[in-house]
Amino acid sequence: MVGNWGVPAIVTPGDLADWLALTPAELDWFADLKAFGYKKRNSKLRHYRYRVLDKGDGAIRVIEAPKPRLKWIQQRILAGILDRIPPHPAAHGFVKGRSVKTFAAPHVSQRVVLRMDLRDFFPSISGVRIQTLFRALGYPEKVADLLGGIATNAVPRDVCRAPMYARPHLPQGAPTSPALANICFYRADCRLAGLAESAGARYTRYADDLAFSGGEDFDRRVERFSAHVAAILHEEGFAVHHRKTRIMRQGVRQHLAGVVANRRLNIWRADYDRLKAILTNCVRHGPTGQNRDGHTDFRAHLEGRVSYVESINPEKGRKLREILRRIAWA
Repeated sequence: MVGNWGVPAIVTPGDLADWLALTPAELDWFADLKAFGYKKRNSKLRHYRYRVLDKGDGAIRVIEAPKPRLKWIQQRILAGILDRIPPHPAAHGFVKGRSVKTFAAPHVSQRVVLRMDLRDFFPSISGVRIQTLFRALGYPEKVADLLGGIATNAVPRDVCRAPMYARPHLPQGAPTSPALANICFYRADCRLAGLAESAGARYTRYADDLAFSGGEDFDRRVERFSAHVAAILHEEGFAVHHRKTRIMRQGVRQHLAGVVANRRLNIWRADYDRLKAILTNCVRHGPTGQNRDGHTDFRAHLEGRVSYVESINPEKGRKLREILRRIAWA
């Protein structure tokens, strides 16, 4: 992972503090290499706010939202360093100019589509791995360790006791985490793209969703192929969520990240009907009573959902847009 990407030259911790507009003491505090935030029970002294979500299969997901000062520091690292490093061509999640649409498009009208899901994508990427990554980008060990400390977190025991969250890891909710995850996955993307090419298949990835597709030859070997994928991922330090693996042949709905890819890209009919019903009820009864999830800006929320449908299926999006225009907003 060495290249001439024009990342800033930061030689000493003092240089890093200056680049981040911090004092040396503040830099040590935010990097938290001794995990004081993990040990302290006073939430005011922690750098993150936490939400623990039930994933429905007995597992949990912890959303770790950095507080404003740390978030600004992470955004500085994202814009100044991480955004300069090109992702693998197969990566479509969290990449400018790419989307769910570009992720699913290569798999339209294929004989068979294989979808695989990674288990605990962000927390499986350790703090040590992130520090190693910054060293590979050319930063001295002390600087790399501080950058890694700023970009990772250990969740306090009173919030969550799951071992994967107790050690430093990429926090789901930090602005640096998506880019770092894509960079950490670069070698795996290379290996999976090569494996797909050798099998006559196509490969794309959207965050923790992996998609492969191909014709008759790939169809005959897809089960064995999925085992090879799982083995590569294991060697790279990731794990497959085997219960979510799907082999989807023609004749069944081939869906990827909420997008149907059988003959052309489309959204799920149930999702379209649900959104159409919400918009129609907003026209008939007013939008206030339809905001059941308590969105702070319900209008912007609906605008975003309609825009998403337009990006996938312009014709259906146009119909929803017409209903949206008829809503009487207070």
